[in-house]
Amino acid sequence: MGEVKALRCVTCGTEYDERSINYTCPACGLRRGTLEVIYDYDRIERTWSRNALANDPERTMWRFLPLLPVRDRTYIQPLRVGCTPAYRFTALGERIGGLAELVIKDDGQNPTASYKDRASSVVVIKAQERGESVVTCASTGNAASSLSGFAAATPLEAVIFVPRTAPEAKVAQLLIYGARVFLVRGSYDDAYDLASEAAEAFGWYNRSAAMNPFLVEGKKTGALELAEQFGWNVPDVVFVAVGDGSVISGICKGFEELRRLNWIDRLPRVIGVQAEGSCPVAAAFERSPETGDEVDIVDVEAETVADSICVGKPRDIVKAVRYVRRNGGGFVCVTDAEILDGLAALARETGVFAEPAGATAYAGVKKLALQGELAGKRVAAMITGNGLKDIASARRVAGSPTEIDASIEALRREL
Repeated sequence: MGEVKALRCVTCGTEYDERSINYTCPACGLRRGTLEVIYDYDRIERTWSRNALANDPERTMWRFLPLLPVRDRTYIQPLRVGCTPAYRFTALGERIGGLAELVIKDDGQNPTASYKDRASSVVVIKAQERGESVVTCASTGNAASSLSGFAAATPLEAVIFVPRTAPEAKVAQLLIYGARVFLVRGSYDDAYDLASEAAEAFGWYNRSAAMNPFLVEGKKTGALELAEQFGWNVPDVVFVAVGDGSVISGICKGFEELRRLNWIDRLPRVIGVQAEGSCPVAAAFERSPETGDEVDIVDVEAETVADSICVGKPRDIVKAVRYVRRNGGGFVCVTDAEILDGLAALARETGVFAEPAGATAYAGVKKLALQGELAGKRVAAMITGNGLKDIASARRVAGSPTEIDASIEALRREL
């Protein structure tokens, strides 16, 4: 199991013992003081190898346990999380922009149908290690349903705050898992602030994005898996949708750690894709100096069809900007029309049904591919949520069925 050396502030660099601090750096505050988990990489490099991983029969993300902050494996839930498929669509990649390779990694196949299961599975372990009884979070839907699902497999109680505009399917998931659900009359950012206040007032363990330093550890496993699925010859470019900034931070950190262990010989460029109506992380990346010493944060009024990344006040913005800058990656923004087009095109060209946020990554691939920026590149897109999460958006672009009488003659006329 991974040995956590310290939790380090991404802004001031102060290191804390894991048991001495819960969430963020007290000196730098909630937004700029997010913490990253530091391991004893020298020990891991001595005691773990790619050959050992290849011979490990575990087929979940727990095969990467030496790089995860778990002290007691008895708390690992039986739900399968991770090891999601990576599908190759070489002919499609060539057709949309001369790509050498196109890989779609479908994390909609996790237990609650989203990438957030990787993070929630870690958080409920940390909660139990700490002797907590109630976990809470604010979410646009996926993180909340993920936390509720994984808490249901433990003795933990889940208390959830989501905007009242959250898709019905996601709210139904929360309720069927037995969570106590509060629909907040306001935005995701309002729900986030309320969840944080409630966690402090009632002593609940907070899973909300960026607040909890262990979320990124689960989210980085998507990068670890992708590298293994590519035979450690990582793709040139990896696309991922961005809301709060935690997922892209995890993807970048995962590749960084593999490079630190000498398991890969280079870093793939990680490209964050945001909706034009909700792109404060991309804007901060453009405004901030290349040295990454200071991140220029300006919040926005977010509005996009992709509810999972509809975030005007991203909480992991500093970490995301710093990691992507260090990675050599970048950002691209797409319109809602491009997101919905990507949703339909992805389903019809690959058979992978994504929710709008998941399709946003593919929309980013198509946008840069059509501009000729990916010609000859090996490209991967992380699909972070299943389309059944938001049927209303799918229906907007799916077309309509044809109603007919129950006769072969009626069918012939329509054909």
